[in-house]
Amino acid sequence: MDISRQLKIASTTGKLLFGQRQAIDACAKGDAKCIVLAANCPQEYIDNLAAKHPEVTIHRTLIVNRDLGVASGKPFSVSAITVIDAGDSDLLTLNSNLE
Repeated sequence: MDISRQLKIASTTGKLLFGQRQAIDACAKGDAKCIVLAANCPQEYIDNLAAKHPEVTIHRTLIVNRDLGVASGKPFSVSAITVIDAGDSDLLTLNSNLE
């Protein structure tokens, strides 16, 4: 799956949240369906998120935060993207790939 393409589709047809704090807030509210993380997202943050919210699919990409921001159409670095509504994209078919 081309995650960059799917992120662009989801950003125009669905609802995404950008940033680590928004991911934590969305998980706490129960709104998060999937979280896409940058390759260089801090491991401590990932471990904390996975421990507190095991029901949410967390997918770590091979894309670094600078390129993940560009892939999602944002002019800034993004280390965490929370999928609230995937729209026409296939992001919700991603599997959790954390060890």
